[in-house]
Amino acid sequence: MSRPKVLHVVVAGAVGGAEQFLVNLASRPALSGAEHAVAVMTPNPKLRALFVEAGLALRDRGPVRENPLATLTRSLGPWDIAWLARVAQEEKASLLHAHTYGSHLLAVRTGLRLGLPVLRTEHGTRHYRDPSCGLYRHWALRHTSRIAAVSRYVADFVMRVAPEAAEKIEVVLNGIDMARFAPVPPPESGPFTFAAVGRLNPVKRLPIAIAAMARTQDVHLNIVGDGGERSMLEALVRRHGLESRVHFLGHLSDPRAAIAGCDALLNTTRAEGLPLAVLEGAAMARPTLGFAGGGMPEVVQDQKTGWLVRDDTTESWAAALRQAGARRDLAERYGHAARTWVESRFDIDTMCKRYGLVYSALIEPAPAAL
Repeated sequence: MSRPKVLHVVVAGAVGGAEQFLVNLASRPALSGAEHAVAVMTPNPKLRALFVEAGLALRDRGPVRENPLATLTRSLGPWDIAWLARVAQEEKASLLHAHTYGSHLLAVRTGLRLGLPVLRTEHGTRHYRDPSCGLYRHWALRHTSRIAAVSRYVADFVMRVAPEAAEKIEVVLNGIDMARFAPVPPPESGPFTFAAVGRLNPVKRLPIAIAAMARTQDVHLNIVGDGGERSMLEALVRRHGLESRVHFLGHLSDPRAAIAGCDALLNTTRAEGLPLAVLEGAAMARPTLGFAGGGMPEVVQDQKTGWLVRDDTTESWAAALRQAGARRDLAERYGHAARTWVESRFDIDTMCKRYGLVYSALIEPAPAAL
């Protein structure tokens, strides 16, 4: 019996956790019980390269614009839905799997046109907080077949905002390749170094991390990633005179070297859904200093696998940086505990199998009761 075909719909301008999650899932067809293809609309060649290098079957719309007007035209106009419908038919798709805000309405309209179920992975809550993203939100949720939330926090948030979608939501935790992100010893000498891994955009709130660094003396920070805020962040580092302690490593297709070179991860996001970089760091036996909000407490156990900041002020972040940086031995112990924690809950095989069950339920609905 042939496997069902899942067409992943991605409309995005940057490479982040959602896109890496897709690679992790789609590159393991034996575990998910499905074949996978990706329909991508992006202006970013690095995002295309991510999918190509992973060996995924890629259907590329070609360079597109990424701005509010383009999103509106793409979501409501006839051209992109016609392209996506044609791709779905040519790929003989059994269902559509939407991953990013820009893909939500587009996938639903295509699913309705072709009579295909639509699964939506809810990676975060940012678009629910943005009034400009509210157009047809409830209509899209109503016509989405199933919603997979990456954390309990995300699931509860969506239920509060859209209670009509509650019965469609289930939590499917992101998974990490425990063999690929194997534990490595932290640096034995040199300054205590944090690594902040992710897109350089406002939601990551890296200005507060840089401001906190200016109130410390000995710790260092490596910023891994790229995005629209990079120039502003570099200028902020120069303004504080931190060039010798804060370093920009740019986008890395493989973050393992950056994680291996640090003592701990730093995540200043207030309401992250489920931070993939933190999971990757934990798998490599690195603790995380993060904010006690969003899905972070589901990943970081305070004073056990890392440190959680509850008072969101520059001085509180600086104090936490100093506290963590003063005890390399404690950070190493927390890192070992973090590895044990993610092994017990965030295994990639389990994640793929859970999605396989969701796919099967959508493609083969339960028979009606007699």
